[in-house]
Amino acid sequence: MQRDRLESMGRPDASFSVTGNAADGPGPAPAATPPPYSGPILPHATGEDRRQGDSQSGSVTARVMGLPRLDYNLYSPPLFKLSADAETLSSKAEHLCSNAAALASLIRAQSSIPPKPQLRVRGTTAGRVDFDIKLNLMSLLVPEDERQRIDYMRCVGEGEMAFRGGVKPDAVPEMGDAGLEAWCSRFVNDKAALKTFALDRVVVNLDVAWIEGQLRGLVASLNYRGLVDVTFSVTHRRVIVQNPDKVNQFFTTVTSLFTGKNKYEVVKSVWPFATAPSGEPGRRCVVQSEEAWWKDWRDPIRFAISQKRRGWVTVEDRLETLMEGKGHNTQALDWGPDHAGV
Repeated sequence: MQRDRLESMGRPDASFSVTGNAADGPGPAPAATPPPYSGPILPHATGEDRRQGDSQSGSVTARVMGLPRLDYNLYSPPLFKLSADAETLSSKAEHLCSNAAALASLIRAQSSIPPKPQLRVRGTTAGRVDFDIKLNLMSLLVPEDERQRIDYMRCVGEGEMAFRGGVKPDAVPEMGDAGLEAWCSRFVNDKAALKTFALDRVVVNLDVAWIEGQLRGLVASLNYRGLVDVTFSVTHRRVIVQNPDKVNQFFTTVTSLFTGKNKYEVVKSVWPFATAPSGEPGRRCVVQSEEAWWKDWRDPIRFAISQKRRGWVTVEDRLETLMEGKGHNTQALDWGPDHAGV
């Protein structure tokens, strides 16, 4: 039953975005979840398992105060490049395209670190930006006690449409119980001129619609009447391995236009905010509930908006709220003459 709840996943390539006036109610609920995936490739590792694995591999799971306990070196492995939007990590390393064991090892390591979900709240009037703030939500996916982690890796399930080594989604071939190693071997042995293997990191069971509603209410309480955009996005959400260019990048691009690209998008690293969607009985949050998070951050957010900030709202803002009371008594603001007739 718990596994069924964990399978309630959002689209790996989607972000949640709502646009409307500050006085409007909550926007539409997130998109419907796709079909479930096969069972976990690996049993959930305990904290001790992770520490032993780190010791054997030479990696270090650093404890940085105020940040989740993770091996941050994995976000920038050798021979990889991060895209300008910080969403995709990619490589054309030859050994990853010719050695199935090396590819499987990379995918397992990359599945052990979460993506970076973040909220953005932006207010504009007649094309002018009044405030634009962002909040990092990654810490809500990784508990302090590593034994409480419930993230897992999954391969595409039987009968599910996905890129299984072709130029379009298909329900075949099936790898059965062979899992990741079988898909990696198939990729390595694929003789296509252009092929890619991807890992998608997805966040599930976070009630973004509820948080969006609270944000809109807070903005409206500050007497803001401009256009408000509330966006949930995810960076560091994809890892892609592509075979090296045979001649140069231009030649590869032209080749892909005529022959297509054999895509392997069969593996996901799933990072639940909670064990089930909001409202379901027995739901347990990994770190804290949406309500608890909102209680902690509403005053720092209120203060940042009142200051017409353009940038991040961070732990420093929380400290100022706790130590100096900033944001506690912020009242409705005078946003200027441009808002009088809005």
